[in-house]
Amino acid sequence: MAGFVLDLIFGDPVWLYHPVRMIGHLISGVEKIIRSLFPSGKTGERIGGGLLVVIVVAVSMAVPGGILYLTYHISFYLGLAVESFMCYQILATKSLKVESDRVYQEIQTGDIARARKAVSMIVGRDTQNLTIEGVTKAAVETVAENTSDGVIAPLFYMVIGGALLGFGYKAVNTMDSMVGYKNEKYQYFGTAAAKFDDVVNYIPARLSAWLMILASAITHMDWKNAKKVFLRDRYNHKSPNSAQTESVMAGALDVQLAGDAWYFGKLCKKPMIGDAIREIEPEDIRRSHTLLYMTAVLALVVFEVVKVLVCLWYFTVQV
Repeated sequence: MAGFVLDLIFGDPVWLYHPVRMIGHLISGVEKIIRSLFPSGKTGERIGGGLLVVIVVAVSMAVPGGILYLTYHISFYLGLAVESFMCYQILATKSLKVESDRVYQEIQTGDIARARKAVSMIVGRDTQNLTIEGVTKAAVETVAENTSDGVIAPLFYMVIGGALLGFGYKAVNTMDSMVGYKNEKYQYFGTAAAKFDDVVNYIPARLSAWLMILASAITHMDWKNAKKVFLRDRYNHKSPNSAQTESVMAGALDVQLAGDAWYFGKLCKKPMIGDAIREIEPEDIRRSHTLLYMTAVLALVVFEVVKVLVCLWYFTVQV
């Protein structure tokens, strides 16, 4: 809870070195070593990719685990403060809002080049030829997807296992974003990371979707359409998880998202999500922020209440 509040207040300031960058350097370094030891080809790369997952997750949990072990043994309050700070760094609620809002601000200036540049910082697709509508859709889609990946899923795992499990999740999620591509370089090497990311996000993605439907009702958006589109379009993506929250967002806003996109110079054919009840507009980026924040607050409340009830039941049984 302390980490959640700190994230809402401070976000991710540029001057503060983020642990995800450390995980990223770890992934790059371990990948180079593994590729030098294992033969290229389908079998060798898949084994190497699996070893990458094991090493990166183990190290990403062992380092904060060691720090927490020492600080809690020195003082409970010191350990609590350090773990709260770790939880703060794992969450990305405000940074997701701030980064996508930069896209909105650039669109408002009318400078399409700067808007494309701003959205390129938060999406993986090619952005150099996007229209204003394309830039807006990309920003709304990344807010929708990362509501789960950057906020709800980390919260889910931290409620279960504190900062330790939170860093384990971030390691998996970061590996997927770095090596989980189906291109020539990572077609086989990134298989383990991509599949493991699908597994760890399976429950959080669906919880996020239902919480976002509730959030759309609370914020007076079209929650009935959000539910309808979710049940219909939640699997309109190669990933079993990505379209879960994206379909809710499309339905709540009464717009159509997804569709074909360019990645690394190649056109990727993707189905549409939602119905074009109205044309998407830049203001939808701001509306997506409303859903992001309300969903995050609901998740914190629901997860903490469930945890308290489970703990009370456990102690009652023990007594």
